[in-house]
Amino acid sequence: MNLRTQKFHMYFKQWIELYKEGAVRPVTYQKYQMSHKHLVTLAPDLHMDELKRRTYQELINEFAANHEKQTTLDFHHHLKAAILDALDEGILEQDPTRKVVIKGTVSRVHKVKFLNQHELTKLLALLDLDHGLDWDYFLLLIAKTGLRFGEALGVTPMDFDMAKLTLTINKTWDYKSATGSFAETKNTASVRKVPLDWQVAMQFAAQIKSLPQDKPIFVTDGQRVYNETANDILERKCKRASIPVISIHGLRHTHASLLLYAGVSVGSVARRLGHANMSTTQKTYLHIIQELENQDNDKIMRYLTSLM
Repeated sequence: MNLRTQKFHMYFKQWIELYKEGAVRPVTYQKYQMSHKHLVTLAPDLHMDELKRRTYQELINEFAANHEKQTTLDFHHHLKAAILDALDEGILEQDPTRKVVIKGTVSRVHKVKFLNQHELTKLLALLDLDHGLDWDYFLLLIAKTGLRFGEALGVTPMDFDMAKLTLTINKTWDYKSATGSFAETKNTASVRKVPLDWQVAMQFAAQIKSLPQDKPIFVTDGQRVYNETANDILERKCKRASIPVISIHGLRHTHASLLLYAGVSVGSVARRLGHANMSTTQKTYLHIIQELENQDNDKIMRYLTSLM
């Protein structure tokens, strides 16, 4: 087969099977497969030798018409990775992705990304912690540790070290699969020990003492867990507390934001969140870091003035 006349979606399908299957986490591989499905829908008859800057931009624009900018950017990154390999193989002579313009819809209403300390205090006051390890304990754990949703689901009794007040994160729970099972963490930096405050440690110690050491504390055997369920419960509690509605991931953002406002270094927050590098933390919380830098500048000026 002449690869230059091969359909683009066929090349992309073969590319993800060759380079991504078994090399990336299943959830990541599913994202590549979804990009392939979009490609088949958007450009079923686009051939490799027809991939030019104009045709590629038209493809991206058509995808962007029904997706947000970040989703469009992710789609573009998947396609571009395959296209760059096609360039290396000599299938393409020029990079059609050069100077591409990424667009996207802005109609979707986003939830607030994080709560302030007063709002979080009101939320935590509504948690009912007298009925065992339910969703209220789940919300408490994320609020106090900043764990990702899958990381919190993967927590087992053996992960708690009550003597050292730490929680070991070395796995996640693959809640997206029908059966559910333990899975690897997002990256190597996500394997970490998260310090616990003594109060939350004692609360969990009382709940996990009689549970199987190697079983997830928030997942019942045979029962599938949905992110939407947790978000719905959190939304109802936010409304009861008369505070902005946030998502479970927003609770993680809240944890990190409050630590930064409390003066905790970016490096320490990055390690606590399990970010692969500090640049991810700096990018995510840029507005907070800039605000704190402005406050530092004021302190510097006041100190220098006092030296006169």
